[in-house]
Amino acid sequence: MEFLKNYIDLIIFVVLGFMAFIAFWCVVERILFFKKLNFKDYKNQEKFDDAISENLTTLYIIYSNAPYIGLLGTVIGIMITFYEMGLAGNIDVKSIVIGLSLALKATALGLLVAIPVLIAYNALLRKVSLLSNSFRISNENKDD
Repeated sequence: MEFLKNYIDLIIFVVLGFMAFIAFWCVVERILFFKKLNFKDYKNQEKFDDAISENLTTLYIIYSNAPYIGLLGTVIGIMITFYEMGLAGNIDVKSIVIGLSLALKATALGLLVAIPVLIAYNALLRKVSLLSNSFRISNENKDD
């Protein structure tokens, strides 16, 4: 229990920081990819759609799981607070409130990671949809 007490915040923050870094990298990679995209490099709609939607699954996984990782940190923090309260034998409102407020920072950080990733995911998904339609239309016009 002492290990969790000392390192749970660090562990949760490192995991969420790593997720944020990967999400940022995926978004930048997609933006750069879209800027140099050339329709002529793709033979059919399926290959084009596969190429333009790459890394979107990673973003989806990050934005959907970051709040849960933050929540896990909060739950563990609350468990530690109640455990220490039980060991102390007396209930000090100040220590309870401080312990609970510190535990909630993990949930806040999880949301802080998830919300921008969700926004980026939706923006990129819209761009993918527009590009896919443009590719389809350009191929239909080429066939005519």
